[in-house]
Amino acid sequence: MVRVTLMDHPVIVTRIGDGVYRVEREGRNEIVYVAGPPGDTWAFWNGQMFRGSFAAPSPDRPRAPRGRATQSLAAPMPARVIKVLVQPGATVKKGDTIIILEAMKMELPIRAPADATVAAVHCRDGDLVQPETTLIDLV
Repeated sequence: MVRVTLMDHPVIVTRIGDGVYRVEREGRNEIVYVAGPPGDTWAFWNGQMFRGSFAAPSPDRPRAPRGRATQSLAAPMPARVIKVLVQPGATVKKGDTIIILEAMKMELPIRAPADATVAAVHCRDGDLVQPETTLIDLV
């Protein structure tokens, strides 16, 4: 939970799931959905979409070398799969669109967060998916 003051009004932001936040302000609770990598983040709130770099800078710290870890990409909100653009075994580059969702009458491209190989695809064109539903696994 994070407490901030916005225009002299206290605001409390609570993470309630992957990419889902409850924002409490002026006695009202609102849900905000957030998707995308740092630096190119999409936020869906009150029927509107906002895009930008919303993350606070993090301190630089050395990182251990990574092995071949699997990363799962999940639906950020209830949506319909419009088009799956990759198949297992495909190589993708950071920023490549790999799946397109439709939510709230808007298209939401889901992009590869890093160079990777598609390990598995867990959805098909036309599927209805719920938040946190795993769509694609990358290695």
